[in-house]
Amino acid sequence: MTTFTPTVRPYTLNAAGIELSALLALPDHRTTPRSTVLAIHGRGMRAAYWNAFIPLATAAGHAVLAVDRPGYGHSAHQLPDGQSLPDQAETLHAALKEHAAQYDIGAGVLLLGHSDGGKVALHTAATDGATPLLGLDASGVGHTYDPEALHFPSTLGAGATRLNWGPLHLYPQGTFRASRTFLAPTPPRESAETLRWPAQYEELAPRVRIPVRLTFAEHEAWWHLAPATLDAMTARLTAAPRVGVDHLPASGHNISLGHTAPTYHHRVLAFLEDCLTP
Repeated sequence: MTTFTPTVRPYTLNAAGIELSALLALPDHRTTPRSTVLAIHGRGMRAAYWNAFIPLATAAGHAVLAVDRPGYGHSAHQLPDGQSLPDQAETLHAALKEHAAQYDIGAGVLLLGHSDGGKVALHTAATDGATPLLGLDASGVGHTYDPEALHFPSTLGAGATRLNWGPLHLYPQGTFRASRTFLAPTPPRESAETLRWPAQYEELAPRVRIPVRLTFAEHEAWWHLAPATLDAMTARLTAAPRVGVDHLPASGHNISLGHTAPTYHHRVLAFLEDCLTP
């Protein structure tokens, strides 16, 4: 049996005048993508956060477009203060339109977001764009912050380790050294917007009209995860055809970098299969 290793290449998108850097991986060149996954990294990271997900997705016949969000990567010089979450969503819609003009996206796009990238994915799902969206899978993003997280330390600053990682034994040896290559400063506008998220979510949630799946790590420290709190979060997604909540044992906030990343990624792809089923 031949194992297909995807080619992941740097990719640049002109998103309505904003130059976004990205990573693009396609399934076997003989195969039309079944769909495209728009992978959206979290605060203080870059597109390479999704490196472990890409081979699984392309092996299943999907293309992966992992973007550096506005204010990160190539766009950092153009947007030194970054963009608000709603503006990032508009920029990503423009990026998807540009990408779809050049590449076959298959049946549509799955939004895959982590942490602040999950917030942007929710904003993207709640606003209209030219590209068909299949569903939204987000990890590490809730509705109500845990009281202990209200100090909001910078992702790269002292005191952030427990919030952003959880117990360090949940990650393979060498993860923290390797992750330095794709850490990035958080744009000021993104940090300033943190406190406004609960109100933003309440406003945008009823406008999300695609299936939604939310995943929370066992050692998630940013969010209040009591059942009643999560029920209140999902209840606001009134227009979503279906909403699921998953809890992943033995995991920290950065799920896709930990030992349980394969489990999470396979569940993402199973959700995508459900979204592709009429």
